[in-house]
Formats: sequence, structure tokens, C-alpha cells
Amino acid sequence: MGRTSYAIALGSNRRHGRHGAPERVVTAAIAEIAADAVVEAVSPILRTAALGPAGRAFANAVIIVSSDAAPDALLARLKAIERSFGRRAGRRWGPRVIDLDIVLWSGGTWRSPGLAIPHAEFRRRAFVLDPLARVAAGWRDPVTGLTVAQLRARFRRG
Repeated sequence: MGRTSYAIALGSNRRHGRHGAPERVVTAAIAEIAADAVVEAVSPILRTAALGPAGRAFANAVIIVSSDAAPDALLARLKAIERSFGRRAGRRWGPRVIDLDIVLWSGGTWRSPGLAIPHAEFRRRAFVLDPLARVAAGWRDPVTGLTVAQLRARFRRG
């Protein structure tokens, strides 16, 4: 597979013993991702309210990376980073030290067991759309054909 680009959403709402507060956890996770991919853009880290029972507010960001890895291989690397930060399987919407999701891929759509690109919920999540619009406003959703900026505007009007 040739070099392609990915939009990766990052979120944290728990302190980490070595990295500290959620904002620093997100920054440390970006550094880990950069060991295997070229980080092309980093959004500001935004504080967002938690959804569901997660409790504390989240630190959220989106990065754009380029990589030779296929989507499944990149997902495996992201899951390994989550585990190295102490992430354990738990309840949906619960607190987490780090959450890493592939949101978009320059190859369009991807379906495999355990991975769907674009991310099924990204169009309905301000905590993804807001930072994503800061680094990839013109990136088109391969399903709707709308740009990230258009999706964000629609969500805001919603």
C-alpha cells in the first residue's frame, strides 16, 4: 500500500501516572503515533463536556498523519498505544486514559471486522468535528460528499 493520510481523533479524561493531566496524555499519545507515522497537522487540544457516564470533561484533538500502513495495521498500532497507556476494555462511554479513533482515510471508505472508515459517529460529534475542522476543513466525507466544514456547520445548526 502506498502512503495515505488519516485523520485520527484523540481523547482523554483521566490522569496518567507518568504523563499527568488529560491534555498531556493527548500530547504524549501524539508523540507515540509520530514514531510510526508522519504527523502532518495537529489541532488545538479542546476541552469538551463528557457524554454519558464518563463524568469528567475530555481533552480532545485531531491529528492528520501520513503512513504506509493499511487501515487495519494502523488500527492495531493505535490499540497497542492505548494499551501501553493503561487503557483497558470497559463500559461504553466510560472514563478513559486515552481513546484513539481513525475518523477518515484518504483512500475513502474501509470496512473490515472491527473497523469502519469513516467512523460511524463522527458526523454527530462536536468533540471530533470541532478539532477536525481546524486541521482538515476541506476534507470530504466519502459517504456524504460534504466537507468537514459543511458537516460541522450542519451539526451546529442541527
